[in-house]
Amino acid sequence: MLRIWDDLELRENGFEVVGFALMIVDSVTALDRTDFSGRGQLSARQMHLAKFLSSLQKLADEFCVAVAITNQVVAQVDGSALFAGPQIKPIGGNIMAHASTTRLALRKGRGVERVCKVISSPCLVEAEARFQICVEGVADFKD
Repeated sequence: MLRIWDDLELRENGFEVVGFALMIVDSVTALDRTDFSGRGQLSARQMHLAKFLSSLQKLADEFCVAVAITNQVVAQVDGSALFAGPQIKPIGGNIMAHASTTRLALRKGRGVERVCKVISSPCLVEAEARFQICVEGVADFKD
C-alpha cells in the first residue's frame, strides 16, 4: 500500500494520469493490517486508510475514473453466530463503508457459479446476480 500511496502523492504533486477509465485496488486493507497491528494502532490505521481512500476519491473525481476496491472480510465471532449462522463483515469498519458509493459482495456458488449481491447503493436495489467466468469472459450463469 505504501507504493500506491507514494504514487497518489506523486499525482497530487503534478504527476499526470492519461487514458485510464478504471482503477482497481486489490485488498485495500491488507497492508494496513500488517503495518498497523493490534488494537493500540487502530486509530492510526483508520486515519491512514481514510487518507488513502480520500485520495482515491479525488483521483476518481478529477479524471472521471471508476475506482473498484476489493477488500477482505472477517468472521464475526460473537454470541449471535450460534443463532444466525456464520456472519462475515468487511475489514475497515465505517471508514470503508462511508468511502464506498456502491458495495457488492462476491461469493462462490456451486461449481462454476458465482454470486454478486448488492449490499448498499444509492442507485441499485438490493439484489443478487448469478454469473460464471468462462473462456469468453464473464457470462450469465447457465444451469
